[in-house]
Amino acid sequence: MEFGFFAQGAVPAPLAEGNPGLEHQRLMESVEIAVRSEAWGFKYAWASEHHFLTEYSHMASPEVFAAFVAARTTTLHVGSAITNTTPAVNHPVRVAEQVATLDHLTEGRYEFGTGRGSSTTEMGGFGVTDWDSTRDMWAETLREFPKMWASSSYHHDGTYFSVPERNVVPKLYRKTPPPMWVAAGNPETFEIAAANGLGVLCFAFGPPAKSKIPAAAAAYKAAIGDCDPVTGYANDNILCVTNLVCCENRDDAFKLAASIGMSYYHSQVLRWLDTFPRPKGVPAWPELIPEPTPDEVERLAATGAIIAGDPDDCAKGVEIYRDLGIDQLVFSPLTTQMSLEDALASFELFGTEVIPRFDTDPVHRTARLRDAAES
Repeated sequence: MEFGFFAQGAVPAPLAEGNPGLEHQRLMESVEIAVRSEAWGFKYAWASEHHFLTEYSHMASPEVFAAFVAARTTTLHVGSAITNTTPAVNHPVRVAEQVATLDHLTEGRYEFGTGRGSSTTEMGGFGVTDWDSTRDMWAETLREFPKMWASSSYHHDGTYFSVPERNVVPKLYRKTPPPMWVAAGNPETFEIAAANGLGVLCFAFGPPAKSKIPAAAAAYKAAIGDCDPVTGYANDNILCVTNLVCCENRDDAFKLAASIGMSYYHSQVLRWLDTFPRPKGVPAWPELIPEPTPDEVERLAATGAIIAGDPDDCAKGVEIYRDLGIDQLVFSPLTTQMSLEDALASFELFGTEVIPRFDTDPVHRTARLRDAAES
């Protein structure tokens, strides 16, 4: 099992009050965690793409973040989680150019996450009023990217975008495309990912064993062996994002986790991501989901809803995800109101004490898959 960091550029109002420079601060803190995590055994740094979602995410350009981090690291893989590939938001040719450029600049360390956005606020800002149409937009672009990278005479005349005959440059640094992923919020997307040989990026809200993840992950693993891979090889990977609070003293970890506004972030999720169904009994914004007590955090950690406690507690939480078939666990401390100091301490302790129990292979799983496709 492998591990990563998730950068979202959250700018929560409780921290922003009296700090007009918080937006810049949090972006630079995300860079700091990503860069330093490499030395602690983390293999991946992911950055989201969102637009217009105040507080929730001010990360609009994951490719820029990835390039900045890659320039300061040597082995860390950097990726978009996700790049919005709907033509209304990002023209597919521009996306193909950016991915190929990053493949060169990182010398094969870039990973290409795709998706269609998660909010009518986002898509409406780009003139898309029919949310359901974004699935077809994404599907139309998916298999066009490898064609652009492979052909010196590419053209496309589709429903959502058209390109006259052109040579899209640069081509890729490697012979095969970078690992491709798709963001998944429901079991149907897991199925689509498996059919196309894509890795899956998903999020854990609540105990993973009681969510849709176990059945979706099992179906994905059963189907991906028979896929028709977009890239020519299957990126057999399920990635899940959750929170991490790791301290030497478990009670300190539970107290810290109860104080960083995890529920405030979840309230922001439901404020903006209106394409997801609202769970029963969860209040609508601006009413807030209550923050957990330290005792409640301890109970949540026991279910894997968050990875929290001392290193042994955290290892037990990781085992829950591993046993569900998750290949990569990714942590997003700065979606909460956690300080940079606490986030770095948590990452360092987890990296030195927990990661070696689960990841003993210095080679990235995605690198092995890509290398095998070229051999």
